[in-house]
Amino acid sequence: MMADLISLLVGIAIFLALLGLGFFMGWNREQRHLRDLRRREQAMGDMGVTQLKSFPGSVAGPLPPAVFFGETAIATDYFKSFMAKLRNIFGGEVKSYQSLMERARRESLLRILEQARRHDYNAVGNVRYDCADVGGNSTLRKTAMVCILASATAYYVARRPR
Repeated sequence: MMADLISLLVGIAIFLALLGLGFFMGWNREQRHLRDLRRREQAMGDMGVTQLKSFPGSVAGPLPPAVFFGETAIATDYFKSFMAKLRNIFGGEVKSYQSLMERARRESLLRILEQARRHDYNAVGNVRYDCADVGGNSTLRKTAMVCILASATAYYVARRPR
């Protein structure tokens, strides 16, 4: 009887340790990615971005409009998966996955902006996002992933002198 209790307590301790490790490692990785996103977004601060179908203002220059795509797939960590499974029992919004979606959207847009800048464009318009299921039903895989596909039209916008 005592051996069963000790075995149960050891099992619970191992589970909690792994859950804590998953939380720490996932949180650390997420924070590094968020810092990288902020740094890259600041570097792209001079790029114009809109969701309008065409970029407002004077679109002129040596470059015709071009379409660029950004794709990002981010896997969840074990702690977020555990919390999502708990939420699934009770129903409601799965807030543990919101940061995954936000990071994937931001990363996809940055990839478009970086491509546009490499091709000498200074603005993007008609930004569109779509989600995709990469790898089938995530409940069968036991690992949830967020995949965002983004597209935008790049423009060269003539800047007015200040």
